[in-house]
Order: sequence, then structure tokens, then C-alpha cells
Amino acid sequence: MGKDHVALTITGMTCGHCVAAVKKALAAVHGVVEVEVTLSPPRAMVTCDPAMTTVEMLTKATGEEGFPSSPTAG
Repeated sequence: MGKDHVALTITGMTCGHCVAAVKKALAAVHGVVEVEVTLSPPRAMVTCDPAMTTVEMLTKATGEEGFPSSPTAG
């Protein structure tokens, strides 16, 4: 299995609860291996299997949780 590392800028996070919600949403995406979410800066680093996971799937997951995201340089 190959691994991709995707960096996402997250909008709207203000506290630890937000960080936990984003991490849980991303971890639930099929093919995600590891997730690290930080409040400052507001971003997520996701390690995933590119054969199973797309950036669109990741941004959809955070958006559905109420935290829009977009890819950024890692």
C-alpha cells in the first residue's frame, strides 16, 4: 500500500472539541491511516492510501462536520 500525505487548512476551529471533531471525521474516511489536527495553525495532516482516499473525500468529511477545509502545501 502506498501512502499519501495530505495537508488541509481547516476553517472554523476554535477549541479542543473542534479539533477532536475534525480528527474523528477524517479518521472515519475509508483509507485514512493516520490523522493529526492542530488548532494553531488550524490544519490537518492526513496519511492515507491514495487508491482508496481522495482529497475530495477528506474535504467533504470535514465540511459535513461543520468545518470547511481545503488542500494546502504540507
